[in-house]
Amino acid sequence: MRTIKENHRGLTTVLAFALIPLSGFATDIYLPSLPAMATWLHVPGTAVQLSLVIFMVSSGISQLFVGSLLDSFGRFRLNIAALAVFALASFIIALSRDIYLIYLMRVVHGITVAIIVVSKRAYFVDMYSGDKLKHYTSLFSIIWASAPIIAPFLGGFLQASFGWQSNFYFLGFFTLAILFTEFLYGGESLKSFQRFNGKTIFRVYTSMMKTADYTLGLFILGLSYSMLMVYGMASPFIIEKVFRYSPVITGNCALLSGVALMAGGTISKLLIKKSLNTKIVSAVSLQFLFALAMIFTSQFKTGLYTMMPFVLVVHLLSGFVFNNLFSYCLGRFSKNAGIASGITGGSMYIITSFFSSGIIKTLEIKSQGTLGVAYVILALFVGIVFFLFTRAQNTYRSNAAAFA
Repeated sequence: MRTIKENHRGLTTVLAFALIPLSGFATDIYLPSLPAMATWLHVPGTAVQLSLVIFMVSSGISQLFVGSLLDSFGRFRLNIAALAVFALASFIIALSRDIYLIYLMRVVHGITVAIIVVSKRAYFVDMYSGDKLKHYTSLFSIIWASAPIIAPFLGGFLQASFGWQSNFYFLGFFTLAILFTEFLYGGESLKSFQRFNGKTIFRVYTSMMKTADYTLGLFILGLSYSMLMVYGMASPFIIEKVFRYSPVITGNCALLSGVALMAGGTISKLLIKKSLNTKIVSAVSLQFLFALAMIFTSQFKTGLYTMMPFVLVVHLLSGFVFNNLFSYCLGRFSKNAGIASGITGGSMYIITSFFSSGIIKTLEIKSQGTLGVAYVILALFVGIVFFLFTRAQNTYRSNAAAFA
């Protein structure tokens, strides 16, 4: 089995960080192209929005299961195969004129991204420990937030210059470049392979999902990310159809949204030693208040310059909440890093796709006011779930103290 050479560890770590945002790139890069895709394919906007949901559901479900495969069969070979298939599916989408073929390829994207991202998150647990591992895992959501910054900005430029197909050509060539580098310098990071035993794996999954604080933490992650996903699906139609701006402006606004998300994650990292309860309660309360203000001001004349300041604050606070809970959930079961990584990422995507698509269909978001209503609903849900989370945490600590 080919292992990672010590002098290649730095490069493979950089490659791992480069692939962690791939799930975001696979959705965010073509957000500015949603109206153009709908026109080109002669389908309603909701049909193109569905391609985002299909990707998230397939990726989420896949992440639930690929962790056990990665723990049993290793990271390297599965990751190489997934990169190759992802690139091929990207080129097929770029050449397609059929929305249903695009749906099928988005399912393929979801499965392969699950393998790639879960293997790369587990890579850090394989290669590092102690404070070094904590440092890297606390960077995950900050690095992941680079996708909402870079991808829509790049996608808006590609859409305006070359059309929507160029987004998927970019994804294909980007993954091929990573594949080539991985093939030359990468290797297997897993040191201890676990025998693939269905019953044992099922017991591990069941044990994790029965852990109340962990499961509730997953819901908070999904609800926080839903705020960004709802904006991502609705904003191209608000900005381009209602406010009459170009896809480049949609990309620029998404870039600012991504910067806000990353800023929230960075602030969270700086406040890592502060009480989790105090941080989350403060952030969610502020989200709720700003969302209410967003609804109130929508009674007056609105536009891009009245909507975006509220969006940026809400997304900054979402990044803050997300980073805190992501680190908590990912570190909850260090002995089964692949499975924990898969369940954490997969559950988050499934929960996000459920809430974001439900809100989009129910509210038909076409204005600042309805977007504010969506934020209020999600902030309320986060507040309720976090209250249950704190109770579960207290129960866990009491039980741990009793058995100590």
